[in-house]
Amino acid sequence: MLYFTRWRALGIILTALIVCLFAVPNFFPEATVKTWPAWAQRRIVLGLDLQGGSYLLLEVDSNYVKKERLDQVRDDVRRTLRDAKIGFTGGVTVRNDAAEVRITKDTDVQPALAKLRELSQPLGGLMGSSGQRDLEVADAGGGVIRLTIPQAAMLDRMRKTIEQSIQIVERRVNELGTVEPVIQRQGNDRILVQVPGLQDPTRLKELLGKTAKMEFRMVDTSVPPDQAQQGRLPPESELLMSASPPPTPYVVKKQVLVAGGDLTDAQASFDQRTGEPVVSFKFNTSGARKFSQATQENVGLPFAIVLDNKVISAPVIREPITGGQGQISGNFTVQSANDLAILLRAGALPAPLTVVEERTVGPGLGQDSIEKGELAAYVGSILVIVFMLLTYRLFGVFANIAVTINVAMIFGLLSLLSATLTLPGIAGIVLTVGIAVDSNVLIYERIREELRGGRNAISAIDAGFKRALATILDSNITTFIAAAVLFYIGTGPVRGFAVTLGIGIITTVFTAFTLTRLIVAGWVRWKRPQSVPI
Repeated sequence: MLYFTRWRALGIILTALIVCLFAVPNFFPEATVKTWPAWAQRRIVLGLDLQGGSYLLLEVDSNYVKKERLDQVRDDVRRTLRDAKIGFTGGVTVRNDAAEVRITKDTDVQPALAKLRELSQPLGGLMGSSGQRDLEVADAGGGVIRLTIPQAAMLDRMRKTIEQSIQIVERRVNELGTVEPVIQRQGNDRILVQVPGLQDPTRLKELLGKTAKMEFRMVDTSVPPDQAQQGRLPPESELLMSASPPPTPYVVKKQVLVAGGDLTDAQASFDQRTGEPVVSFKFNTSGARKFSQATQENVGLPFAIVLDNKVISAPVIREPITGGQGQISGNFTVQSANDLAILLRAGALPAPLTVVEERTVGPGLGQDSIEKGELAAYVGSILVIVFMLLTYRLFGVFANIAVTINVAMIFGLLSLLSATLTLPGIAGIVLTVGIAVDSNVLIYERIREELRGGRNAISAIDAGFKRALATILDSNITTFIAAAVLFYIGTGPVRGFAVTLGIGIITTVFTAFTLTRLIVAGWVRWKRPQSVPI
C-alpha cells in the first residue's frame, strides 16, 4: 500500500494540481478573467443568497389549461361528426369537465359513439399501462353523448404544461444574458425562478407574464369596426384591439393563416427606409409555404399580426411574400422590439403565468452572508487543524495538507462545472472538511491499533491504510447516497448543499487514499522510521 511507481505518483500530483488550478479564476476580477482563453474562464457562480438577485414564484393558470382542453375536445367532436356525416343538434356544449352533444337520429348514436371513442387515447407512462385514457366517452341517454376528461388526464396535461412552460421560461430568461438562473418546478402548478444578480425584476416579469402567442390572420373588411362594436360581428370573425395606444378596433377573422410556432428566428433590427425599430422574422419550410400561399391569395387586402389577442400591426399585402421572411413594425422602441424578438424566439407559453410571490435580495445582504459564511469556514477549519496537530502531531500535518488540497479541489471542480454556490453550499464545504479529517482519523487510529498489536512502524502504517479502506469507503458511500437523494428530491439551496457535499466526498476519497498515502509513503522512504510520531 505504501509503494508508488514514479508515474503513478506523478499522475496523482498532476491530477490534484490541475483540479486545483481550475479554482484560480475565482481569485481574479471578472474583467481580468474575460481576457483569458475561454476554457480558463470558468468560475463559481454565487447564488441568490450570496450575491443578491430576484426571486419569482409563478403559477400556471390551471383553469386556462382545462378550458383549452375542453375547447379542443369540442372542436374535435364537431369535426369528427361532420367528417362522418352524422347530424347533431344544438351544437357541442361544455359543462364542468365534460362536453356533450345531442345526436339527431337515434340510429346514429352507436356509430357516433364508435367514432368519438377514437378521440380517446391512453395516458402516457405508468398510467397508460393501467388502462386509463385521456377521454371517457359514454352514452348519457336521450341521444346525448358525454365526453368527460378524467382527473388523471387533467393532471397529466398539467404536468406536460408545466414541463413545456419551464423550457420556455428558461429560454426567455437566458435571452436576457443572466448568469446561471435557477428554474424549477414547485408543487403541481408552480414554477420557481431565481436570477442571481438581477436587482430589478420588472423587465423579467414583463417577459414571463406574456403568453407570446403569435398568429397571422386576415382582417375582415366586410364589416367596419364601428358596426362590429355595435354587435354586427360575423360568426367567423372577432373584434380585437390594437396593442399600441390609442386602442384601435380591428375585425379579424378567426382562421389562423400561419401560427407563431412556424417561426424559426426573430431579431430586432431597424427599417432601412424609415430607421424605426422593427422585428425581422423567418419561417420554417411549412410556415414559409403557408405564408407564401396566404399572401398570393390576398394581394391588396390587409392582414393582422396578432400577439396575445392584440393586433400589433395590420399592413396591406402589396405583393406575394415568397421568401419565408419578413418584418413586423408597430411603433416599437429599441427595447420593446428586442423584447418581442426574445418572446418569439423562445416560443409561446402553453398557458398564462401569474406572479404569486416576488422577493428581491439586495447585494448588501448577500455580502453579509458571504462574510458570515467565510467566518464560519475559517473558524471551523482552524479548530480542525489545531485538533489534528495536537492529537496526531506530524501525521496531523500530513492530514492538514491533504485537507487543504481537498478544499482547493472542491472549489476547482465547482468552477469546472460552473456550479452555483449558495450559503448551504458553504455549509456543505465546511462539513466536507470534517468528513475528510474523519477519514484520516480512521487511518491513524488503525495505525495506532497495529502498533499496539506489536507491528513495526512501516508494517503498522501499511496495515493501517489497507484495513481502514473498507470502513472509509462504506461511510463515504452512504453519505454520497444521502447527498444524491437530497439532490434528486431537493430544490434550490438543498441542491446546492447536496452538490458541494457530493463533490467533497469524491475529493475526500481521492485525497485520503492517494494523496495522504503518497505523502506518508514519501516520508517513510525518506526517514525509514523505527517509530511512528502519532
